[in-house]
Amino acid sequence: MTDRVVVRPRKLTRTCWGLSVLVVVLFGVIAVALGRGSDGDAAFRLPDQLAMFGLGVLIAGALLAFTRARVEADAGGIRIRNVLGDRVLPWQVVRSVRLDEGSPWASLDLHDDDTVALLAVQANDGERAVQAVLALRALLSASRAR
Repeated sequence: MTDRVVVRPRKLTRTCWGLSVLVVVLFGVIAVALGRGSDGDAAFRLPDQLAMFGLGVLIAGALLAFTRARVEADAGGIRIRNVLGDRVLPWQVVRSVRLDEGSPWASLDLHDDDTVALLAVQANDGERAVQAVLALRALLSASRAR
């Protein structure tokens, strides 16, 4: 049995980084193109160009927020970090760990009928996601045996 499980999404992280670079480059090109008027006069000034580039950086930053996803679990409980927040749960409040067919990510069912998404365990990571769910289930099962 594994004493500690740490999971981060692979494909999602690569995709977000690639898209972020693409967005920054695209908005950079647009910012430069905005400075050229049709007859050689500047259609937009430097502040407009910087604002356009800054918008691209903000969009890229929003995309990179999805790379924050992480799950850390041990015998004491599970720490979930999704896009907007962190949550620490003891195993006593967890009823089950699920990765349903067709679901984009795994989830925890809690005893109070709440569901917590595990964005770090992405179904598109294939066998890696299955192994993570099995390891989390093993930790949950071990916590019940104590």
